Amino acid sequence: MNDDETSVGIGRPPTNRRQRWIKLLWVGIWLAFMSAPVKDLTDGGHTPWATALGALGLLAFVGVYLLLVLRRTPRDGNDRGAHAAIAFLGGLATLLTLTLGPSWLVLFVYVAVSAGATLPLRTAAWLIPAATAALVGLGLTADHPREIITALVFPALLGGFSMTGVRQLIRTTIELREARATVAQLAANEERLRLARDLHDLLGHSLSLITLKSELAGRMLPGHPEQAAAQVADIEKVSRQALIDVRSAVTGYRRPTLPGELAGARTALAAAGVTADVPAEVPGDLPEQAEEALAWALREAVTNVVRHSEATRCTVALTPRQTLDGPVLELTVADDGVGPSGSKPGNGLTGIAERLAAVDGTLTTSADGPGRGAGRGKGFTLTLSVPLGSA
Repeated sequence: MNDDETSVGIGRPPTNRRQRWIKLLWVGIWLAFMSAPVKDLTDGGHTPWATALGALGLLAFVGVYLLLVLRRTPRDGNDRGAHAAIAFLGGLATLLTLTLGPSWLVLFVYVAVSAGATLPLRTAAWLIPAATAALVGLGLTADHPREIITALVFPALLGGFSMTGVRQLIRTTIELREARATVAQLAANEERLRLARDLHDLLGHSLSLITLKSELAGRMLPGHPEQAAAQVADIEKVSRQALIDVRSAVTGYRRPTLPGELAGARTALAAAGVTADVPAEVPGDLPEQAEEALAWALREAVTNVVRHSEATRCTVALTPRQTLDGPVLELTVADDGVGPSGSKPGNGLTGIAERLAAVDGTLTTSADGPGRGAGRGKGFTLTLSVPLGSA
């Protein structure tokens, strides 16, 4: 049996019978002060009817008290049931004390504790002293022994205000537990989004390349079987690498590099029959996260050129620039294809923007490409900028 089955957490209701008994035991310890009323009933100093009614009143008092302190702490301050129950306890304590004697003054201690355990601090702050004042007033009015009154005042005040602190601790614990659950849920959602975005970038690029090479191999197969076999071998390499990339992305260890993606862009564009102008080196001192964001963005941009643009030419440029905010590295991917099909950005551009935002980068697009005039609605240019400098 594990500890969760036997322990009762603060602010957490019992979930099984064993936990209910443990919590009831902890609460029941404090019922030891009820020994004074019980002794008064069993001493035989009252008539049978008074003894029977006193026992019934004591049972009702204990039952309502247990219902109050065993339930979960309410979240709002307008708990009419708690107010009514405490009013009932106060009235019953007053009635039993007036009719049965000073031994029953101890019930006001439980009234103060109930107020501290169930009511908001503002209400409990005056109700606890009020219950204590009622205890003193009834004791002095009936000319009860002063030592009994003095012995009960301190437990009433201390018990009541201690329970306000316990109640606040319970509420804080509940809020912290819920906040922790919310943070865990947000982290899980963010991880799902990251994984979905990474898989989209990985598989979109690889599957597009596999599709192109498959079509090329199919066209070569009748007349050029050797070249078709070479394309099939390339397909196998790409698929194996895609499988490795997906496994790495799932485990969170894969970090693409900009030089690697530049080489991959040349291969993908050449396989698609697109004339490519791609730089071989990366200028500037680029932080890891910024390089990763640009690498993913380049992969997505080239994938879009291959799959959607119907372009014949694509130019990739890496240009260091000096801005008012400091040096930046600008990546430009321009094609002479058909341009964007709609005004709403797709999942790829949305993922690029999210990655760049994480490294203080920017993304701009324009419906213009190499060899096309601005305003003709042909081609597409994607411009990304990330800060340069040490990580």
